[in-house]
Amino acid sequence: MEHIEVVRSGGRAANQMRPVRLERDVMKNALGSCMVEFGDTRVLCAATIEEGLPAWRRASRAGWVTAEYAMLPASTNRRTRRETSARKGRSMEIERLIGRSLRTVVNLRALGEYTVTVDCDVIQADGGTRTASITGAWVALHDALMAWVDAGKIARLPLTGQVAAVSMGVVDGAELLDLDYSEDSNAEVDMNLVATDSGEIVELQGTGERTPFDRTRLNNLLDLGDLGIQHLIALQNEVTAFRDE
Repeated sequence: MEHIEVVRSGGRAANQMRPVRLERDVMKNALGSCMVEFGDTRVLCAATIEEGLPAWRRASRAGWVTAEYAMLPASTNRRTRRETSARKGRSMEIERLIGRSLRTVVNLRALGEYTVTVDCDVIQADGGTRTASITGAWVALHDALMAWVDAGKIARLPLTGQVAAVSMGVVDGAELLDLDYSEDSNAEVDMNLVATDSGEIVELQGTGERTPFDRTRLNNLLDLGDLGIQHLIALQNEVTAFRDE
């Protein structure tokens, strides 16, 4: 990788994430909740469980995990319109991504005929809201499922692993990990990686925003993403002790 000098917020290195914080149990009425912070990006994730399944899912005799995502009006420097009658395409795309990501690490048959919904509300946006949402949503999901086990609703925790997400990109020719808004809005290449604790890729979103990229650059960005995923998985495990359960 060609060495390019880069000045980033907080003085962090090209391969260094913003400070990440995962705070559990932040909502009284949610079975599982997590306030996740990636630098100045803050997302409130709350998981609830309901008996029954969507009509189209009932014949499967397996549970379902889904997500909803929204940005609060004052989460950006200009007021974001509240999504009431008309959903934004971006929000629907992100919530589908969150749901897909979570389902890859849940044994839906072991979950039984329950529907888990994880709500992700962006309180403050400074880049990486979808990656922060997925990372925090897993913590909320874990805690909700543990509460369901403790309540005797299911016999065992139906999680098969962990999932987290991080962004990578190219800004002014430099390959960077975990882009904030100022970097993301000027990126030549923008990428998001969703992966499990075993290192398997759930989803890779990559776009040449201002310039195409070759396989070498893709591999370099994936290497950065792997570093970020390992860091996030370790933080998830630190707050949940999942690997010790």
